[in-house]
Amino acid sequence: MAALAFACAAQAADFGSPGGPPPSNLDEISSVLRQDPYDLELLISFGTSKGGSAGHLALAVRDGSPGDDLVYSANFYADRDPKHAENHYTDNLMAMIPKKEYLYGKTSSLGPKASFGLDFGEVYKRSVIGVRVTGVPAAEREKLRAFFSRVNADYRARAPKADYHDDEILYGYLRLNCAKTIGQGFRVGAGYEDLEVSTGVPLLDRLRVVAALSANMPTEIAMKLMRAWDKRGYRMDVILYRKFAGSEYVDPHEDEKIAFRYLPNRFPSVLSRDFRREHDRYRDYDNLYAMYLLYNMSRYFIGVDGEKRRLVIERRFTPRPFAEAARIAAEAARNDAGAFARKEEFRPQGKGYDETPDNEPSKDAMPDSAPC
Repeated sequence: MAALAFACAAQAADFGSPGGPPPSNLDEISSVLRQDPYDLELLISFGTSKGGSAGHLALAVRDGSPGDDLVYSANFYADRDPKHAENHYTDNLMAMIPKKEYLYGKTSSLGPKASFGLDFGEVYKRSVIGVRVTGVPAAEREKLRAFFSRVNADYRARAPKADYHDDEILYGYLRLNCAKTIGQGFRVGAGYEDLEVSTGVPLLDRLRVVAALSANMPTEIAMKLMRAWDKRGYRMDVILYRKFAGSEYVDPHEDEKIAFRYLPNRFPSVLSRDFRREHDRYRDYDNLYAMYLLYNMSRYFIGVDGEKRRLVIERRFTPRPFAEAARIAAEAARNDAGAFARKEEFRPQGKGYDETPDNEPSKDAMPDSAPC
């Protein structure tokens, strides 16, 4: 029995590495999810760092790839750094990736320089929350595609600036980052004039602390977009693509050699007083509100069974409409943030996602959020 258990564990660990086939029923589960008539999916990736864990933001447009959605994701390595160009994919600023590959792929259509856990196979490194949007006109979706194509053309042409960015068109963690590219896609590309997107860090002000205060954050842009979609009458629901917890893969390009399974898996923070919290969960009002809102709008939790190499629909929900979910989230966040600040022992009123912010599962996970 011990030998069998060891073999199963080894098989699961190998499953969480690049190369080889994706989950055996990926197409089947994808077909189930695609039965719902959504048009866009905003993909919010959990953070993997201890301090200032903001995560990542990408956008999937339905049917942009044959039999799949197409993900537009700002390329962290498209910054003109010669070292990055040597070891990473840098052909485009907005990488274009089929969604099944982005979430669960073991090989990349971008080529051998693509980064596992970033450009493909995100779920082997961290959890991803998908906000699906229904009712988006075809013309709006086409404007988004055209905008991201223009960003890539400007990047390849080394454009000194554009109407969506006042500096050279290249990736910048605090300037032209994932959140800003998606936000500007809607504001400039799709005409969301009411969407507030920060112009970025002042050119002469590069102090990191000051710079961070001006940066666009993935979860903040997500909250702004959800309000804008509700205002336009679009419907939304949410999917949690849960991190596969067994990957022993170590990114060879990272300075700190840590297997994916041991990386923190933190709900991506808004810019708040908790942003630089080095460990534990973010427990201020804004972060709790964002987590509770997304949880209240959940339709599916999707997990990975490493031993069987299959995806599993762990939970099914009836999602609450945005207005109702927001009201409940706000009330619970006010209650819970105050109790956390007073360091009381209590059962949180709100429901959120299970995390491993310190590389180990917490003893006080949010209620009803532990893996099934």
